[in-house]
Amino acid sequence: MDKRSQKERFDDGLKTRREVLGPAYVDKAMAGADDFSKPFVDLLNTYCWNDIWNRPGLDRKTRSMLNLAMLSALGKEHELKLHINGALNNGLTKEQIREVFLQVAIYCGVPAAVVAFRCAKEVFKDRGTS
Repeated sequence: MDKRSQKERFDDGLKTRREVLGPAYVDKAMAGADDFSKPFVDLLNTYCWNDIWNRPGLDRKTRSMLNLAMLSALGKEHELKLHINGALNNGLTKEQIREVFLQVAIYCGVPAAVVAFRCAKEVFKDRGTS
């Protein structure tokens, strides 16, 4: 277990979250936090973005590939688009993202891959890399 303070873990997680998802997205999300959602934001930044994303066992590219596959399988389009952006920020190529979604087609079903490919095309277009 990480022996650093909750604030240090939160701050490191927030830094990672900004690096992966982009500062504009994260700053907008953080600005929308209120008393109701603050405990969830704390959980995201501390546990998700620090305690998991900053673990030494997997690099960010691998974590991004896993997220793309899992979010595709779950049909979570909004989060999938967000993490396609993150995958590109983490250095994945369009070809590597395509390979993840081809794998999704085989193991999770063609409909899940159809959605994933559509989401990727939207993200690539938005980023000017279509």
